[in-house]
Amino acid sequence: MEQRPWDRLWAELGGDPALAERVRLVRRGTPAPVLPARLPVRESARAAVAVCALAAAEAAARRSGGAVPRVRVDDGAVATAFTSERHLRIDGRPAATFAPLSRFWRTADGWVRTHANYPHHRARLLAALGVPDGGGAPVEAVAAELAGRRAEEVEEAVYAAGGLAVAVRTPRAWAAHAQGAAVAGLPLVGRERLDDAPAPPLPPSGPRVLDLTRVIAGPVATRTLALLGADVLRIDPPGLPESADAHADTGFGKRSVLLDLSSRSGRRAFGELLAQAHVVVAGYRPGALDRFGLSARELAERRPGAVVAELSAWGGAGAGPWGGRRGFDSLVQAASGIAVAEGHSDGRPGVLPAQALDHGTGYLLAAAVLRSLTDQRDGGPDGGGTRRVRLSLARTAHWLLHELETEPGAADGPREPYDPADWLAEADSPLGRLRHAVPPVVYEGGPRGWRRPPGRPGADGPVWV
Repeated sequence: MEQRPWDRLWAELGGDPALAERVRLVRRGTPAPVLPARLPVRESARAAVAVCALAAAEAAARRSGGAVPRVRVDDGAVATAFTSERHLRIDGRPAATFAPLSRFWRTADGWVRTHANYPHHRARLLAALGVPDGGGAPVEAVAAELAGRRAEEVEEAVYAAGGLAVAVRTPRAWAAHAQGAAVAGLPLVGRERLDDAPAPPLPPSGPRVLDLTRVIAGPVATRTLALLGADVLRIDPPGLPESADAHADTGFGKRSVLLDLSSRSGRRAFGELLAQAHVVVAGYRPGALDRFGLSARELAERRPGAVVAELSAWGGAGAGPWGGRRGFDSLVQAASGIAVAEGHSDGRPGVLPAQALDHGTGYLLAAAVLRSLTDQRDGGPDGGGTRRVRLSLARTAHWLLHELETEPGAADGPREPYDPADWLAEADSPLGRLRHAVPPVVYEGGPRGWRRPPGRPGADGPVWV
């Protein structure tokens, strides 16, 4: 039997190979194509959602004592969910996406990609380039400055100033780079058992999840866990709020809490939450939470039997010279060679049809958490134990570039029509009337929507339901 992309992923997650047969795929692509790209974006998106839905179905069967229900992966739902931020409307207004200084720039020897959506990243970028902040034409000034500088020199100067910029590289150049080589040696889904501690019992309502993540991959993972019954508490620092539109897109099903972990009261409140949590999902820059005693090892000591899920841009601390750096999907696309692979005929870099590294990694992360929770409660010698899972956008990029094949267009049979509107819904919320993508994670008897819309950031108290 021909191996499908989700077969390999399911095995990497430690799932029973026989269960992969429970997946039913609905192909779409007329009249509009689904996630069109030179790289196998459609195939990677399908696979990530398939294993997430399968892990959810497996967990549901474990709770009910019945057979694992069938899973449905519909190209239309997957493609619309992978572009959820583009379809979002808040009282009819489209969500903000990339800021003017988040883009490709031509340099003296090639191209560089910057990310400046947050005010502090914008300020650091301008400072590194010596461009005055508050001037009348920052785009023109940055373009003029970069045109005379080398891409890799800009990359290092901006990162040294705490900003975000990467040189656009070919796949071959990235493979020869120390970070590219380090990432290639990592598992796509890192899974580790840290000890033999018994897993804390799960309440009937589902696991309790502490969400310490920011746009987009981590929030997609925890949004998915919330869909599947988890009590998700999103924790943010008071002085560094999330983008309001990103919160509206990925805040479904969650509650939002502001906690200052640098204060004694904030640390005490967090400790009380941690003492009853089943899962902690961390998506900040590697090492950023260590000063609060929230490294993976310290979390395991403070909450034995939990699942600690870590997400990074470049592979995580210790994985190459960039492992601990900040990063976003757009930057990883540029550095890894994706921007060149999807480039234009005139040499300009291109992009994927979605923030596919973010969304794909988010569904893989949710799948890894669900499988870890199931394995913990196996009842056999492999049950229990504090579990650690690790994923990175850069390793997902390697998977997309080197480990997947594009499905032949003529060999896979007819396709159903695709209209994104078929996978959009509307909901009233404290943020306004929202038009949003429906969940792509579907199994027989499973939830088809979230129990609550996103609320206002920080509107909830630090308590479990």
